[in-house]
Amino acid sequence: MFIAQELRKRNIAEYLLYMWQMEDLIRAYDCSLSRIKTEYLSRFDYSEDQLAEATDWYGNLIRMMNSEGKREHGHLQINEVILSDMSELNERLLSSSKFPFYSAQYYKVLPFVIELRNKTSHPEDEIETCMNALYGVMLLRLQKKEVSDETSRAVKEITTFIGMLSDYYASDKTGSLVFDD
Repeated sequence: MFIAQELRKRNIAEYLLYMWQMEDLIRAYDCSLSRIKTEYLSRFDYSEDQLAEATDWYGNLIRMMNSEGKREHGHLQINEVILSDMSELNERLLSSSKFPFYSAQYYKVLPFVIELRNKTSHPEDEIETCMNALYGVMLLRLQKKEVSDETSRAVKEITTFIGMLSDYYASDKTGSLVFDD
């Protein structure tokens, strides 16, 4: 929870990846708040207030997952909205002539996105494909599984692209991103 608050301010893509990881963590504990509290949160050196705040945060996420039918798979609506906002901003950036470096990075990443999209069974937009690729590689690395050189190259380019989008997202949220087209 404390990490999520900081990431949301600093980098929206990292925040979203973290939230997807929290969804999976909650599923790993069978959406049980008591298990999360005793088996997970107890590992941290939290004060009583911090523990209460973290417990409440996880409890809220569990309630949302239950009410939205996300106990088994899928992402919470709050996370889907962020992904949608990122996709909409991507379209706005690409349709503007003011962001040639962003467009160049997008077209550099596009072949990887097309290749990845062809491997999935459900259609995704470019940003969702990129985020799924980053999340998948993150999970592989956490499991200490090998990531091929080809995948590493693709992820490096995707990371640069999503990093640019995250920076523009932050600027857009503060009102300092100007399109003037």
